[in-house]
Amino acid sequence: MAQNAKNLIGLMGIPLVMVLGNSMLIPVLPTMKSKLHLTSLQTSLLITAFSIAAGIVIPLAGYLSDRFGRKIVIIIALGLYGIGGLVAGLSALWIDKPYMLIMGGRVLQGIGAAGTAPIAMALVGDLFDGASESRALGLMETSNGLGKVLSPIFGSLLALISWYMVFLAFPIICGVILVLFLFLTKEKKQDKQPLPIKQYVHSIGQVFKQHGKWLVTAFFIGSICLFTLFGVLFYLSDLLEEKYKIDGVIKGGFLAVPLLVMSIAAYLTGLVIKKKLTLMRLFVIVGMFMLAASYVLASFVKGAYALIGILVIGSLGTGLILPCLNSMIVGAVQKSERGMITSLYSGVRFIGVAVGPPIFTWLLGISRTVMFSTIAGLSLVFAIVAIFFLKPKQAASQSQGSAEQTQEERETQAWRHISEVLGIEPETLETKRRDHAVEKFGFDPNELVKRVLTGNKEKEKN
Repeated sequence: MAQNAKNLIGLMGIPLVMVLGNSMLIPVLPTMKSKLHLTSLQTSLLITAFSIAAGIVIPLAGYLSDRFGRKIVIIIALGLYGIGGLVAGLSALWIDKPYMLIMGGRVLQGIGAAGTAPIAMALVGDLFDGASESRALGLMETSNGLGKVLSPIFGSLLALISWYMVFLAFPIICGVILVLFLFLTKEKKQDKQPLPIKQYVHSIGQVFKQHGKWLVTAFFIGSICLFTLFGVLFYLSDLLEEKYKIDGVIKGGFLAVPLLVMSIAAYLTGLVIKKKLTLMRLFVIVGMFMLAASYVLASFVKGAYALIGILVIGSLGTGLILPCLNSMIVGAVQKSERGMITSLYSGVRFIGVAVGPPIFTWLLGISRTVMFSTIAGLSLVFAIVAIFFLKPKQAASQSQGSAEQTQEERETQAWRHISEVLGIEPETLETKRRDHAVEKFGFDPNELVKRVLTGNKEKEKN
């Protein structure tokens, strides 16, 4: 198996395990609320604690990955992620009032999550180039989406045993993915020494000075996608269980439908966009308008099944947006700053996940129409902002590298033409063999045989 394929297999599980941290928990939240006698706000904070911790630590994890290597950061992060799940699960199993310890375990999981998918995305940028990079990033986003699809079903299945089994599953999942990553993914050795922290922060400032307008726009759009996604899932989970009495695996299946559409769209988008910035920009703008349209329509729909069908439109839009943003951001910066920039982007996305459930709970307290109208308006505003400000450019180093490669090809071709005109051919293996034979025997045996055969043929012709 080629090393690129091994690298990809080793990396694919990392976004999967990261997204399980929230998505697998969502179908279990109503049961946890009932068993632990929590308020709606306390329940939503179980998502927020994980996401806030991840959002804060992600930039630090990005810097550490640039300084000490991506692989070591990911290995430590997966370990912390599993330990956090163990703390939360065992506290629920052994303690009467485990809420605060579960929150502590969730914070630890969030810290671990900071060093998983964001750093894996930067590692993809290090290991792959050109169209293969876009395809790899599309597969990473697909893995992320696949985690979102499977996790509600998987969480519902675990809840059939006990609600806290969701937490106890994390150490096992993390262990399997850690082994695959450890043995399959090979990190390239960095030739350059890492920058000092002051110079590093200065270089990040220069990136934002050069690309700030569209980078900030991309960061906000990515955050809005995750904010609305997890807010809607949190709302749907409560709606299906409390109003329609749909629970267990069936509820997990309903929650998985929009996520499955998003996952398929993300995969296909990754295959199509390659390095076409104009196409990426178009997909992001169209995706944001689709998000806005789906939430406008959702405000008029009452039935749960019809609502899920309408939200599929928004999921399709999100599937168009996220792989494009990943490719834009990875391609915007030099490899030396890539870990920090991709980590900042992932941190902003996590903040979106963190504030989604509490804000949706607050807006729903006013009215359902207000909730959907607000997020529709937000999506529409940033669709318009994207038209004016989302105009990315490739990193200068990449453009320069491409230009140098073109110049090198031109020089090679020119020397080839000159050699042909002068009758000069570069020394080949055949030339080396002939020289060695002449030095050893005083003549070239192959040349002698060739002349004899040629001579015979000439005689036959005569």
